[in-house]
Amino acid sequence: MKSMEEMLKAAQQAAETVQAQMAEAQAKLDSVEVEGMSGGGLVRITASAKGRIKAISIDDSLMVPADKQMLEDLLAAAFNDAREKADQASNAEMGKMTSGLQLPPGFKLPF
Repeated sequence: MKSMEEMLKAAQQAAETVQAQMAEAQAKLDSVEVEGMSGGGLVRITASAKGRIKAISIDDSLMVPADKQMLEDLLAAAFNDAREKADQASNAEMGKMTSGLQLPPGFKLPF
């Protein structure tokens, strides 16, 4: 039987490994790009899987002052589309990292 000291050392090493994997996954998520769009592609938003907006593209045909409200609505819709895709990419990446861990149902990382 292992001594208490050996078990604590093993637990600490496992925690450090998980922490390093989490940091690596978080860094990777910032490099994964998703694109949300609305209005049939007239408005596009590029975001990282962490939800950081990287670019907004608006078709020139939408640049009419009378259509300001429509443009704002399309931007909100494109942002929400990008955010949903970012969440999906994030969940997929985190799922890869935690697939080998035996976590109780409903337990989420990071804490």
